[in-house]
Amino acid sequence: MVRGTCRVGKLMPVEAHSQSFRVERHGDLAVIIPSPEVESMPENLIQQAAQLVLAPLKQDPPAGLVIDLSRVSYFGSVFISFLLRCHMLVKKHGSEVVLAGPSERVRELLHLTALDTLWALYDTRAQALEVLESD
Repeated sequence: MVRGTCRVGKLMPVEAHSQSFRVERHGDLAVIIPSPEVESMPENLIQQAAQLVLAPLKQDPPAGLVIDLSRVSYFGSVFISFLLRCHMLVKKHGSEVVLAGPSERVRELLHLTALDTLWALYDTRAQALEVLESD
């Protein structure tokens, strides 16, 4: 299940082959919260889910994007591709992507791939939102 939250706080469920991401809007900022299911999601399904998640962000680009990884303990190249798609979409509109809540294992992966130089990492979603709101 992919879910989006519109600005008035209404949840809009969107089916995505029983896999889930949640999208929340916090004013001009957006937060993507992947579920632990992304760890084992096949490539074709994660691409479909990514399209569903990114569609509302393309229509109403956020001023900043937080990807909350607190529920994900690891991921592979397919999820990295999703992260890069999010990055390209948001950067195209002059906004910033930050990652929140990465586990030690995810931090190590981001470091080994040098992606920790592309995105700022924050321990919590609240910290990430606070930094983006102050920019």
